[in-house]
Amino acid sequence: MLRPRKKYTVYDLQQLKGRRCLTHIHVKSPEEAAAAEEAGVDLMSCSFDSPDSQARLPLLVAAAPNSFLSAATPHGMASREEAIRTGFRALEMGASSVYCSGSPYLIEGMAREGIPVVGHLGLVPRHVTWTGYRAIGKTEAEAHQLYDRMKALEAAGAYAAELECVPHPLARFLCGQTRMLLMSLGSGSGCDTQFLFSDDILGDYEERIPRHAKAYRNFLEEKRRLQRERIAAFGEYIADVKAGRFPERAHLIEMDGAVLERVIRELGSAAPGGQGEAAT
Repeated sequence: MLRPRKKYTVYDLQQLKGRRCLTHIHVKSPEEAAAAEEAGVDLMSCSFDSPDSQARLPLLVAAAPNSFLSAATPHGMASREEAIRTGFRALEMGASSVYCSGSPYLIEGMAREGIPVVGHLGLVPRHVTWTGYRAIGKTEAEAHQLYDRMKALEAAGAYAAELECVPHPLARFLCGQTRMLLMSLGSGSGCDTQFLFSDDILGDYEERIPRHAKAYRNFLEEKRRLQRERIAAFGEYIADVKAGRFPERAHLIEMDGAVLERVIRELGSAAPGGQGEAAT
């Protein structure tokens, strides 16, 4: 079974910058977390933006106890106080660090309290009303903006930043201009980690897979097959009950005949209207 020799710390990750590209998977269930750890992934992340995902975090930690797991905080945190409370809650529930797509102002508040924070650069899906779904950084102006925001995150105390859908030559250049770990999501192979969502790797949704992703399995079709099998199995059970084919003798619990006769005789006599009462 392949696993990291020990659970990484932020310090460990910082020492690996520039040495090799780390693997990174976003997981959504304990089963996926356990599978990712057993497969030998370096880093994991998960959602921490709803009551359901927050309740799930300890289960993910328990399923992958040797793995570094970042929890993605809710979008729209309204203050440093809220960000700090959310960050500490994630750490107390077992997260190794937190991810925040908010401003350097929020990230600085968490970092000042010793919370390890991952920021965000490039495309922000929640902010597509500004940019649309497209690569960020193809123009000189956007490339300069990316650099400036990267330096702002670094100054705020982020130890890493997700770099989403940035042209790969620019991403490689940026990675060499910061102490932060840059985590490539659709930004090529020149960053410190290569990041994909489990849904992409497993082929577990109906939409067209993003250009930057690769499906290694077709879980969607497997789930459809399993649903067809569920329907067929339930239908066969219903038909067997209606036709008297279930339960069969092999499914029944037997009882000694003499014991049964005595029970029937005794209980039947004692019951109101039974033979014993009639004799009286």
